[in-house]
Amino acid sequence: MTRRGRYGVPMQTYGSIIPGGPTLARVLPKAASEAREPPPSRETKRRLAVLQWHEARGKSVSLTARHFGLSRSTVYDWLKRHAQDGARGLEERSRRPRNVRQPTWSRDLEQAVLSLREEHPRWGKDKLIILLRKEGFEVSVSMVGRILTRLKRQGKLPIADLRDPWMRSRPQIRPYAVRKPKDYVPKAPGDLVQIDSADVRLLPDHDHWYKHFSARDVVSRWDVLGVYGRATAVTARDFLDAVIERMPGPVKAIQVDGGSEFKAEFEEACREKGLRLFVLPPRSPKLNGCVERAQRTHKEEFYQMLDPPDSLVELRRLLLAQELCYNTVRPHQALGQLTPQQWLLAFRERG
Repeated sequence: MTRRGRYGVPMQTYGSIIPGGPTLARVLPKAASEAREPPPSRETKRRLAVLQWHEARGKSVSLTARHFGLSRSTVYDWLKRHAQDGARGLEERSRRPRNVRQPTWSRDLEQAVLSLREEHPRWGKDKLIILLRKEGFEVSVSMVGRILTRLKRQGKLPIADLRDPWMRSRPQIRPYAVRKPKDYVPKAPGDLVQIDSADVRLLPDHDHWYKHFSARDVVSRWDVLGVYGRATAVTARDFLDAVIERMPGPVKAIQVDGGSEFKAEFEEACREKGLRLFVLPPRSPKLNGCVERAQRTHKEEFYQMLDPPDSLVELRRLLLAQELCYNTVRPHQALGQLTPQQWLLAFRERG
């Protein structure tokens, strides 16, 4: 940098006239580059914590690997990467293989597959290969499959509509029932009662079936049982009255599957009684696991051991005895081998 002196004679100066200029020149570019770098990811922070623990415990790779459940080679790799590039070296790296398999087919073959698939959108590789060989292409079934996968990934294949055009989907309109919210967690008896129905036959070679209803409180495991000649919305409503009457406390919410017996009159009865009604998504019996287990228990311990009575009235009387035994005599593993009655008494004592 050239400046004029006091008497007009040019003189050469070195550095900067800004105080501390050389220091700023060294610091600012580094600070700017650090500001442009993204903050370390959660995985990078975890790996840094592992290396810090390694440094504080005598730098034993074997000890570090055992403590964190890692292989020794992984710890050595992290140490090497951290020594070379610092924290940035611990970021996740691409796992893409160095040598990626390239297509071995010709453009003519790919175009032929595309043309045939556009002409026959529902045909797969096993059918397309017959037509391709007739056109003179020497190709395997697996190669045609890889070509179709590549074309689909590129968005070139027409998407076949697999829905039945003659089957109209009717929306399931439930005037009152809803899906159970994720934040609804039963914590006290009566918060959620699951209800389900099942077919039962008293004799293996008997043609007549009965409909068994079970209701289970998911917290206390208290059961209410009922049996009817048919499973209709009216009988389900009558069973709901029995559930409210025979449960040891007030019921706040009911959960059922999408069966027709839990619609119409049953749904209206829940609305009138102020009970929340939750309906399961289709094909999701596991979400009603408590009452599904109850169904199995009562089939094995009652119906399969039963001397068939002469009438439905007598069957109901015997089923009430089974309900009383289950709730007051039979120990329950999920309750620490207490009966539901004993568990309820202990729950009330705890306040």
